[in-house]
Amino acid sequence: MPTSPRLLAGLIGAGISASLTPAMHEREARAQGLPAIYTLIDLTALNLTTASLPDLLLAAERMGFTGLNITHPCKQAIIPLLDDISPHAKALGAVNTVLLREGKRIGHNTDWVGYAENTNHFLKAASLHCAVQLGAGGGGSAVAYALLHLGLKHLILHDTDPAKAAETATRLAPHFPASHISISTDLPTEIAAADGLINCTPIGMASHPGTPLDPGLLHSALWVSEIIYFPLETELLRHAKALGCRTLNGGGMAVFQAVEAFRLFTNLKPNTTRMLAHFADMTG
Repeated sequence: MPTSPRLLAGLIGAGISASLTPAMHEREARAQGLPAIYTLIDLTALNLTTASLPDLLLAAERMGFTGLNITHPCKQAIIPLLDDISPHAKALGAVNTVLLREGKRIGHNTDWVGYAENTNHFLKAASLHCAVQLGAGGGGSAVAYALLHLGLKHLILHDTDPAKAAETATRLAPHFPASHISISTDLPTEIAAADGLINCTPIGMASHPGTPLDPGLLHSALWVSEIIYFPLETELLRHAKALGCRTLNGGGMAVFQAVEAFRLFTNLKPNTTRMLAHFADMTG
């Protein structure tokens, strides 16, 4: 496939006015000598719902878009509108990147890549024997997939909706027969015995302050990870750092998922160091 001569892309989602994704893509494209326009298609600002996805996809195709990133609440709703999806996106049941190529709409998921690469980059040699994950929604599903892909032996899923945790476990288990996925039944005991703790709930965001669990359950042997990056240091991470835990914020996941999306959009190799530095400039 020839290299795209330019990048024309957009992000479809609700309440995305503060997204850093456009700046990350445009700046990396410019650094590589590629003309680029990346626009936000905010359903909230446009007073639209997921029912408008067919029209938005058609409009993007007609305007010659290279592709689209997809975020809440569209990652599942977009799937019936696509011609094909990657095996990873199929396993996750969610798409966050759509390539528009020669009249075809091809769905991918780079969220799981983002979490896996962030963990590899910043949590080297972390124990992957047992981890407790809080939240089993769209983002949580991608994180669970990434952890199991990295070789996690035992994943314990905890969600305020146990049926959601069970559905995620049932969907992912066939893809990772060497790993065990269980549903949380006794969170304090499970965290006490775990190597890692991952927060995939919105609790800790600027709009949802607080911690997703009693900080007293943390212990110094844990590594603690977030997918939130507004703010970069959540209350949970502050408590974990005070105990001496290894911690990982959600900024790297945001960058690495964009790195993979940029590669898919342009067929160019992104400069990961440069994109991480740019993200640090915007959030520092």
